[in-house]
Amino acid sequence: MPRQVDHEERRRLIAEAVCRLADESGLEGVTLRDVAGRAGVSMGAVQRCFRTKEEMLLFTLGQIGERIAERVRVRLVRSPAQSAASALGHAATEVALLRGEHRTEARVWLAFVAQAAVSAPLAEALRANYASLEAMFARLLAEAAAARPRAVPLDPRQEARTLLALADGLTTHVLIGHLSPPGAREVLHAHLARLWERVDQGGAGGEPAAAL
Repeated sequence: MPRQVDHEERRRLIAEAVCRLADESGLEGVTLRDVAGRAGVSMGAVQRCFRTKEEMLLFTLGQIGERIAERVRVRLVRSPAQSAASALGHAATEVALLRGEHRTEARVWLAFVAQAAVSAPLAEALRANYASLEAMFARLLAEAAAARPRAVPLDPRQEARTLLALADGLTTHVLIGHLSPPGAREVLHAHLARLWERVDQGGAGGEPAAAL
């Protein structure tokens, strides 16, 4: 059992080294030799943990996705009395990686997205990640819409896809400096405000848009 724990810890250590290298020079700058040096382990140790570079990248992508998902879960349970609309706003903000402390993670995430355009296994992993986030958004949208008077039917799945695409796009816009983090939050807030105005009868009544 201890050897298995050590193996998993080493895999996570290597994944962190991959993230640091990807943050500095993109995934094209990630080699097994450089990863071994950054992680402080031998090439043999890296190869015992991962048979190929692609396997190493897939594991690293999974680690990033789990961190983001865990932050969303923590944000949702931190205030159990919050409305579904507020929870949706908080979750979308976390997914967009708008906080300063998540800037490195945003750069690494986009490096993986770019690589996934030419890597079928990475693309499949990303699709699974996005599908999970989309399902969560759809659930919160359905719960929020059910709690307010509706004049226009809401398609939770379609709205979830739109919101996820917006959050993902805002990550890029902030990263390249087209939008500031506060500006991106305003865009997200405005989108959700317009959504609930469409849902509410004539845009009147109901709770105000969720603060992000």
